[in-house]
Amino acid sequence: MTTELPKPEYDSDANLDEEFEYRPLSMGAMAAAGLGLLSLLVFAAARISLSSSLMLAPIPLVGLVTGILALHKIRSMPDQLTGSGPALTGIVLSIASLAGGLGYAGFVHVTEVPDGYVRTAFYEFRPDEVDLRGGKVVPPYIQQLANQQVFIKGYMRPGTHTSKNGTPVRHNVSRFRLVRDDNECCFGDLSEVKYYDQILVKMLGNQVTDYSTRIFRLGGKLQVRPENANRADAPVFILEADYVQ
Repeated sequence: MTTELPKPEYDSDANLDEEFEYRPLSMGAMAAAGLGLLSLLVFAAARISLSSSLMLAPIPLVGLVTGILALHKIRSMPDQLTGSGPALTGIVLSIASLAGGLGYAGFVHVTEVPDGYVRTAFYEFRPDEVDLRGGKVVPPYIQQLANQQVFIKGYMRPGTHTSKNGTPVRHNVSRFRLVRDDNECCFGDLSEVKYYDQILVKMLGNQVTDYSTRIFRLGGKLQVRPENANRADAPVFILEADYVQ
C-alpha cells in the first residue's frame, strides 16, 4: 500500500500574494536616517565654534521633521510601507545632535576662554565701510583692545611656522601666522590675504607649539599697528601669546 503525503493547500492566488507580500521601503525614512547621520557634524563643529554648530542646526531640524512625517506615514499605511527602523534612527540621531551637539557647543563656548582674557574673533578685525570712509583701517573696538589680553581662534598658515631665529620648523614653533580659516592655505601668496584675516603670533618665553591643521586657541597681548595696513611685509596685528591649545 502506498501512502500519499498530504499536499500543501492554497486557497487561492490571493494567499500566494499574501505570503510573498512586498512592501517598499519609505524614502522619507531613508532620508531621515541619512540626515540623522549628517546631524552628527554638529558635534564636530562644536569644537570649532558655537556659531559653526548653529549654522549646521538646520540639518537635525530637517531630519527630525522628516523622520516624524515618515514614521506617521508608515504607521498609517502599514500594509503598503516599511521603514520604521530607519525613521526612528533618524529621529533619535537628530534629537541627540540638537540637544547634545548644541549643548556641547555652548559648554565649549562658555569654558574655552581663560580668566583674564577678552574673547575676540576675526570678523571683528575687519573695518566696515563707515570706518574706512573715516580713514580707520582698524575698527575702534579692536583698537581699544591694543595692549590687552585677548583670546582668539584660528588656523596656522602653512609655510609661516618658524623658530625664534626664523628657521622654518614643524615642531617647537614659536612664530607663525594665524589665519581666519583653513581655506587660507589656498589663497596663494600671503600678500593676497587681507591684513584683517591674519595675525602674527609670537610665543612668549618657553611657549612653543607644533604645526597642525587643527584649530588653535590662543591668548595673549594684542598689538595693533594700523600704519602697516598697506604693507605686505609687516603685520597690522601681533599677538604675544602666552596661552595656546
